[in-house]
Amino acid sequence: MLPGYPDAAPLAGLAGGALIGLAAAVMLLGAGRIAGVSGVLARAVGLADGSMTRPAAWAFVLGLPLGALIVMLLRGGLEAQFAGPVPLVIAGLIVGVGTRIGSGCTSGHGVCGVSRLSQRSIVATVTFMAAGIATVTAMNALGWEILP
Repeated sequence: MLPGYPDAAPLAGLAGGALIGLAAAVMLLGAGRIAGVSGVLARAVGLADGSMTRPAAWAFVLGLPLGALIVMLLRGGLEAQFAGPVPLVIAGLIVGVGTRIGSGCTSGHGVCGVSRLSQRSIVATVTFMAAGIATVTAMNALGWEILP
């Protein structure tokens, strides 16, 4: 929920989704690139080749947290809870390995691939959505809290 706007959460999600779709469309139409964050990050750090230059890849990658920072500053702060540094690092490593094995992440497969009706992306998206749902279901069944 947004502070002072109890019914705004669905609209905030809709606006966020529209902005993600717009950014993906601009990148595809403007640069001819799929807005797959894991692939762009791999290009930025030199782990993958591609037509995107390293400075452009770094601009894209750094723009993600900077955009969140701008929203936070405009809103006067955001409430965020994290599991802690160790679980975040472990989760990040697991996600990183998964994106390499699956040849992409939710932004590349879920946003860009599904919108292009890529069969590989549809299968990948269904797979990681099912894995996420199963993980949360198992954690809830075991009584484990995700956040402190």
